[in-house]
Formats: sequence, structure tokens, C-alpha cells
Amino acid sequence: MTPRSPLPAAIWALGFTSLFMDVSSEMIHALLPLYITGTLGAGVFAVGLIEGIAEAAALIVKLFSGVISDITGKRKALALLGYGLAALTKPLFPLASSLSVVIAARFIDRIGKGIRGAPRDALVADLAPAERRGEAFGLRQSLDSIGAFIGPLIAMGLLLLAHDNIILVFWIACIPAFFSVATLFVFVPETNVKKSATTHFPLSRSALRLMPRPFWIALAISATLSFARVSDAFLILRASDLGLPLAFAPFVLIAMNIVYSALAWPVGVLADRLSRPLLLALGTFTLAAAALSLSIASSLAVVAVGIGLWGVHLALTQGLLATLIADSAPASLRGTAFGLFNLASGVAMLLGNALTGLVWDAKGADSAFLLSAVVATTILLVVPLMKSARS
Repeated sequence: MTPRSPLPAAIWALGFTSLFMDVSSEMIHALLPLYITGTLGAGVFAVGLIEGIAEAAALIVKLFSGVISDITGKRKALALLGYGLAALTKPLFPLASSLSVVIAARFIDRIGKGIRGAPRDALVADLAPAERRGEAFGLRQSLDSIGAFIGPLIAMGLLLLAHDNIILVFWIACIPAFFSVATLFVFVPETNVKKSATTHFPLSRSALRLMPRPFWIALAISATLSFARVSDAFLILRASDLGLPLAFAPFVLIAMNIVYSALAWPVGVLADRLSRPLLLALGTFTLAAAALSLSIASSLAVVAVGIGLWGVHLALTQGLLATLIADSAPASLRGTAFGLFNLASGVAMLLGNALTGLVWDAKGADSAFLLSAVVATTILLVVPLMKSARS
């Protein structure tokens, strides 16, 4: 059997770019809910609102950054702008002394994420061999999630050493953000994207008609999953409510992302060989099981099961959905396709976070996670449509 050749070095570089930025972001994100509700004295609804505003800030940017990358053919330049903006806003978190500053920092940080998301994913699709796209997206997701558990692990260690000094942890989190920008700048080439043969604007009706039915089905499923898969902040608060000490709060993200990173790349390889709708259905069922576990949890042991299943769900779905978008969209509209993909997911997450926060404050955590489980279960009715469309 001929050994598989390694993926292009630029794919690895994009993965490490995501890894470094996630180390930085998750060092902050793992402690931010407790900083908001503890130090700043805000309610759980404020956490949901801030997360919702953060995602809303990136919505239009996510869409038009993809469109611009299709029009100009410049994927790397836009990705570099997005990562650079996120890095420059990291110092705002340790400088924040009020809820308004935290909101502003999250707002600007998500603008950066919105700018980089679609061009970066389009870069992965452009640089990866077509027959190994699932593996390429799986690798990027795996490295991204490695950063997502290294970040909280570092935060937890620093918090123990610094006697719960959250501000110091926030300052140290600025360092890997700038490593991320440097990696992208030095090791990832700009691609020469072949522009569309038509003169249509990428968001015009005639251009969008070029998107096939499987693309729209994948888009709808992704949006519904994003509504059900609320912010990680609610996982942290659930564990905290059941007795997890402050210093160990980052362990929630550590555990989830260890599972995610371990499975994302192998699932990507499987996505190139097995039925993608079957993998997607399995990932959706896993999300429903995770949310149900968190709904009925009365101990940290049950919460741990739910968090582990949450990580399995992410591994089964996130790289797979990106692969489905890359496969179904025309190459000349790939940036626009990922922009629409990110836009739909962002709107759904905004609504999901806000509603979950309201339900949590009104009815409790069990009702909030039960809502997620019910929404995830309904997606299983749509997945067979994707199978039909692909065949």
C-alpha cells in the first residue's frame, strides 16, 4: 500500500495559526464568564447577551469578507487583517474595569474573527487536494482545538500560581495572539484564485443560483446546530453551579477540547472515505445526548459525561460541515459560500445564546440544556435530505 503523502505545509501553518490564536482566546474565554458574574457582578443573562453581541458583531463582516476574497482573489491578506485585529484587541481585556469595556473588547475581537473566518477556510479549500479536503479541514480543526485546551490549561495553572489573579492571566494571553499573526504572515502563501467567469456580484441572485441544493441543505443544518450548540460559557457555568472551584473552571474547556482535538483529524480522514450524512447524523445525535446529560446532571460526574460528548459532537461535525461547503460551492464563489456559512451559524448562535440565557435565568440550567437537546434532535429529520441530494 502506497503511503499517503503529507498535506501541504501551508495547511499545517494555517492550523498552527488557529492554534496560537485559540490559546490566547481560550485563556481569556475560560475565565471571562466568572469575571463577568463574579468580579463585575452581572447576571447569567449578561453572559448570554455579551456572547450574542460578540457574534452579532461579526455577522455582516463574516459574509462580506468572503465576498471580497472572491472579488479580489486575496484570501491571505484578509485573513491576516482579521487575525491582526484580534491580536491588537487582546490587551483590552486586562484593562477592562466595567462591563461596557468587556462588551467593546468582545465586539472588536469578534470583528477580527469575522474578517478572517471565510477567507481562511477558503484558503484551506484552495490549498488542499480535492480528494483530501476532509482530512485538511479535520487537521485544522484538530490543531485549533489543541489550542483551545492548552489555553485553559495554561490559564488554570497561572491562576493557581497567581492566587486567582485573573488580570495577570489576561495579560499573558496576549503573547500567543501575536505568534499567530507571525505564523500566518511568514508561512502561508497568497493563493491565485481564479475569478468567476461571470460578471455577477457574488451576492446577486444569479450568482447565488450557482450554489447547488446540497450547499443550502448543509447551510440549514449548520445553522440549526449552531442554535442548539450554545456558547462554552454555559458549560463553565453549569459545572460551577455544581461545585467546580474557580481555579478549576478552565478544566471544562480543557476536557472538551482534548476530546475534540483527538478525534477531529481522524474524523476528517473518515469523511473522505465514508458516508458524510451518516457521520453528520451521528454528530447531531451526540449533541442531543450531551445537552440531555447536562440538563439532568446533579453531580460533576454527569457534567463530565456531557462535556465529553460535547467534544465528540464538535469533532464529528465542524470539519465535516466545512468540507461539505467546500465540496458543494463553485471554486470562484468559495469565499462567499463560507461567508454565508459563517453568517447563518452566527445568527443562529446569537439567537441560541440569548434564548438560553433567558431560559436559564427564568427556569434554570436543566430547562436551558433541555431546549438544546430538543433542537438538536429535530435536525436528524433533515439529514436524510442531504443524503438524497448528494446521491
